[in-house]
Amino acid sequence: MAMREIRTIPDPVLRTPCEEITVIDDRVRSLVDDLLETVDHDGRAGLAANQIGVNLRAFSWNIDDEIGYVLNPRIVDLSEDEYQDGEEGCLSVPGLWYPTHRAWYARVEGTDLDGRKVVVEGTELMARCLQHETDHLDGMLYLDRLEKSVRKKAMRELRSQL
Repeated sequence: MAMREIRTIPDPVLRTPCEEITVIDDRVRSLVDDLLETVDHDGRAGLAANQIGVNLRAFSWNIDDEIGYVLNPRIVDLSEDEYQDGEEGCLSVPGLWYPTHRAWYARVEGTDLDGRKVVVEGTELMARCLQHETDHLDGMLYLDRLEKSVRKKAMRELRSQL
């Protein structure tokens, strides 16, 4: 296990959709170990593989003292009538927090290292995490989800930091 460096914007790996994991080998097992080690720190709710430079569909979470991972996650259900608009940040966009519209409930399905089906679901912070990390695996950042005027402000602030 290793604590991995977090890739930050404008690293192109953050904008590249991740590949499905088709074979669970030592490389994938090591990736999961690294994801779990790297997310296990205060202030870290989730971590996608591309945030540590690996272009595979996997992420870990650290919510309410529960740490876990999922391979090849897909969002299969989102609440359609309940939303949340809380502040959201990202390890790959350090220092920027903006109100981000997300579904109040989310359900993700994927697999574990033994190829068994995994279902992860939750509300509020867990739902936000599931949506945020799945976006990462699709090559999206939370900044892409901001309302136009807020996104313009965020991009201005981001450019001033680069």
